[in-house]
Amino acid sequence: VVGTPSGFPFEVEDNPGTQTVTLTREYNGELIKVDVHMLDLNEDEQDEDEVEDNDGDNNNARIPFVVTVSKKDGPSLEFSCTALHDGIGIDSLSFRNPNPGDDELAYEGPDFNDLDENLQKGFYKYLEVRGIKPSTTNYLREYMADKDNREYLLWLKNLKKFVEE
Repeated sequence: VVGTPSGFPFEVEDNPGTQTVTLTREYNGELIKVDVHMLDLNEDEQDEDEVEDNDGDNNNARIPFVVTVSKKDGPSLEFSCTALHDGIGIDSLSFRNPNPGDDELAYEGPDFNDLDENLQKGFYKYLEVRGIKPSTTNYLREYMADKDNREYLLWLKNLKKFVEE
């Protein structure tokens, strides 16, 4: 298992048999929750620059994750992001109310790339201050590749056990 780097601000919750890992932390009265999804290495959908190199490293793999920044009993911001080999990409941004029924027909806002460039930069800085930065996603890349291997081994063990019974 990949060890947590010193000074890593998040607690890691990783349940065997699941495809996600959850990171959590508190920052200035906010709860920051990051749901990280398994590497998508489906070769049919993979770009040429995202394939594994000869060493089997997934340095260019894209890791989807969702960052939720919540105020106490109040609204939250939800960022759909992608960890890229050279940084972080924000794919979309949503404002969420604490009452789930209120979000049914809520305005989702414009496409993130349509926002003013300075506003986009501001949101990247907003996430960075809360611990979502390239060093975090570099760790996640290693961690999720390791998780993928562990889940595969668990799957094989379960498969073997099923077939042998």
